[in-house]
Amino acid sequence: MMRMEKTFSAGGKTYGAGNPLIIAELGTSHGADAGKARELIDAAAEAGAGCVKFQMVYADEILHPNTGLVELPGGSTRLYDAFKRLEAASRFFADAKDYAEKRGLLFLCTPFGERSAAELAALDPALFKIASPELNYTALLERIAGYNKPVLLSSGVSRLGDIEEALEILRGIPVCLLHCVTAYPAPETEYNLRVLKSLRAVFGLSAGVSDHSLDPELVPSLAVAMGAVAVEKHFCLSRKDGGLDDLIALPPSDFRRMVLAVRRAAGMESGALVAELARERGADLVEAVLGDGAKRLAPSERASYGRTGRSLHALRDIMQGEFIRADMFGALRTEKNLRPGLPPSWAGRITGRVARQPIPAGEGIRFEDL
Repeated sequence: MMRMEKTFSAGGKTYGAGNPLIIAELGTSHGADAGKARELIDAAAEAGAGCVKFQMVYADEILHPNTGLVELPGGSTRLYDAFKRLEAASRFFADAKDYAEKRGLLFLCTPFGERSAAELAALDPALFKIASPELNYTALLERIAGYNKPVLLSSGVSRLGDIEEALEILRGIPVCLLHCVTAYPAPETEYNLRVLKSLRAVFGLSAGVSDHSLDPELVPSLAVAMGAVAVEKHFCLSRKDGGLDDLIALPPSDFRRMVLAVRRAAGMESGALVAELARERGADLVEAVLGDGAKRLAPSERASYGRTGRSLHALRDIMQGEFIRADMFGALRTEKNLRPGLPPSWAGRITGRVARQPIPAGEGIRFEDL
């Protein structure tokens, strides 16, 4: 019989709807500056976070330089170049981990490829985070599964079948699914938070929420009412700081509001909490945020399906008639300007095949190209 996991354990603690893990997503807001990272950790601790999350960025693990401009909250950005500027040595993350743990916080970090996963594993973290675009990144999932550590798995821009395939690779590893809407900012009314119960029922795992909406309280509180064991929100010192995600992040005062709302929600009976929020915020709004619980792409995500995740892209121009070697392609995010290719699970099957036609650098490798 499938287990119904309603709790998630990491770092020697167990989290449930009565005591959810509150994650301050620092991302790359530190700008690869160790002093800024410590300032963010201090501010997150004082705001009530139980965990701080970083992103270990190597541009070549994520995007091809030909990806071009990507729309971010701050406007069109050459994201490859931005990631290049944010690359930091593993010593940076080791120091951040040590400092976070001295502040009593759980250290969490997202790797985006096999190199960053290996460097992160060398730091012996209590758990790993896999971002939504890497949900289908077979090689990364396999590597992380080999570390036998708990995993927070984000599920934005995905369908049930996509989650099922990822969990098959992570079989035997403690996993908490993080439901999110991959839009920046995300509309509160698209969160469909009853899906947390659906995910638990389908997969037998605990579930939480990664909230990209701007409201500090509404989605986090209702997520806890629906049984969330973890709540993640982007965190910044100021929305004027210029970080990639700062415009949709919560500054310390708003994050503190969220923490207090989550703790209050965790101490209430779910029906009473929903009724109270319906009176305060409006029954129609609350019902829209809760949704019907069916796992589907949110309206703001539909155009991104198959494009923000990973697919196989040519790392250089591949000529017609060339035999395709493993060093000629990579599993990269497509974003909006490049065409998507075959899923990462096809990497072994295209190696050694002959290119039927030229494949430009950066473009996805398709069936018709072989």
